[in-house]
Amino acid sequence: MAVWLRIVMVLALLWPVFVECKGNIRHYKFNVMMRNITRLCSTKPTVTVNGKFPGPTIYAREDDTLLIKVVNQVHYNLTIHWHGVKQIRTCWADGPAYIAQCPIQPGESYVYNFTVTEQRGTLLWHAHILWLRATVHGAIVILPKLDLPYPFPKPKKEVVIILGEWWKSDVEVVIDEATQSGLPPNISDAYTINGLPGPVCTCLSQEGFNFLVELGKKYLLRIINAALNEELFFKIAGHNLTVVEVDAAYVKPFETDTILTTPGQTTNVILSANLESGKYLMVTSPFMDSPILVNNKTATATLQYIGTNISSTTFTVPPPKNTTFVAIKYMDSLRSLNSKIYPAKVPMKIDHSLFFTISLGLNPCASCYRGFRLVAAINNVTFVMPSVSLLNAHFFNKNGVFTDDFPGNPPYAFDYTGIPPENLRTMEGTRLYRLDYNSNVQLIMQDTGLLSPENHPMHLHGFNFFVVGRGRGNFDPKEDAKNFNLVDPVERNTINAPSGGWVAIRFRANNPGVWFLHCHLEVHTTWGLKMAFVVDNGNGPNEYLLPPPKDLPKC
Repeated sequence: MAVWLRIVMVLALLWPVFVECKGNIRHYKFNVMMRNITRLCSTKPTVTVNGKFPGPTIYAREDDTLLIKVVNQVHYNLTIHWHGVKQIRTCWADGPAYIAQCPIQPGESYVYNFTVTEQRGTLLWHAHILWLRATVHGAIVILPKLDLPYPFPKPKKEVVIILGEWWKSDVEVVIDEATQSGLPPNISDAYTINGLPGPVCTCLSQEGFNFLVELGKKYLLRIINAALNEELFFKIAGHNLTVVEVDAAYVKPFETDTILTTPGQTTNVILSANLESGKYLMVTSPFMDSPILVNNKTATATLQYIGTNISSTTFTVPPPKNTTFVAIKYMDSLRSLNSKIYPAKVPMKIDHSLFFTISLGLNPCASCYRGFRLVAAINNVTFVMPSVSLLNAHFFNKNGVFTDDFPGNPPYAFDYTGIPPENLRTMEGTRLYRLDYNSNVQLIMQDTGLLSPENHPMHLHGFNFFVVGRGRGNFDPKEDAKNFNLVDPVERNTINAPSGGWVAIRFRANNPGVWFLHCHLEVHTTWGLKMAFVVDNGNGPNEYLLPPPKDLPKC
């Protein structure tokens, strides 16, 4: 083992040389700083990257290596996650605090060093500690290799559209107050499109995002949901959108007037500017089909044809927030491209068949309001964050940080979407599930009615997965498995387990490291709706996790 470790360390030193021969090296610098930002006619100090909200867009081409120096100039601990980047053998650059790394301390810096492999499309980056990703986020644009054109007509122009949320208050104060009380945090005050809510009744002077189009041309819109806690509808008045890619994976093109995107998901659509000259409203609003309080407001922006003399705007109305049939129709339309160049490599032989229940619960808390705290759990385990990095503990075989006995099935069976059990307490622990290298995993994620059913956008770090099935009610392993799509299921890194239903995914564990699985609703992550897989090394030199970089932050 010592010989192997020395070989791996030598390869790590030579890694940039190998990568440079394969693609380009791109350098970025992120200065994380405070800046006063005004929204909704109110100004507050805001954590930003390079003074921008949203932050800068990262551009790369498939096979490029990115060296991104993050300098922490704020008083918070900080990490950045490159959401959806597979991080092949570079789990140290993945970013979730206390999972893949210790946070960057105030006044310190860290260079994230990773290569974009077998991916092209749109992803996002965001802070992965506290609630800082409310304003610390931006786009990742991955262009295909120079000799590989898009599998659709090349657009005249590409436009990044980032959907988000805005609080007038400091978001860290919002979640701190909620944590102390044990109750849900205050909902946001507005949604944003590229950082702007557009005019609202309390601030009519607030302008919205506006982009110009030329009649007869096509545009590629790279749409990102960077919101903390809401699934969002998106549409443009009078225009259909052709969906061509989600989560940096091509799909069979289809037309829709409304897309649905959950926090962490990305969607590329083709917009055909084929209407009369004028201005057209762009809107985003929440989707929530459970009895959960949400910010039921609409953010607006404008699409404007070049040379238009029309001052009026063509309006549109977003779907009502509980329009489940619109959401289901959209999700059912997503299929992998599954072409000769971009095949859908769905795992067929399953080595680990897992069943995870997703639930809310109530745990005792003497200092909390009413004596209990709202928590969340997977298989009744509320995840406890460690004080050191799980990846570091795994790599150096440190005992006492975590156990690898996370349950592959619920501790007891019940009617998951029916009448809940009386006991709503959960177990607490830092428990991981261990996977052999290159093993195939099938995971059923089942929503439950404990406290309330709800959509849960589940994000898996380090991998793409195939969504082979989904449905309402309780998963039936005999009947529902017969209808799995094993031919062209959509490939994603984030998928919502539907309210009162289930979703089935498959992936191959071919990336060594410790990989986070969590709900991308920040409130649920805070409550403990998370776990991690530890994927062991394989047998070959390209199947080993690389050693940690010298500047890796320490706890």
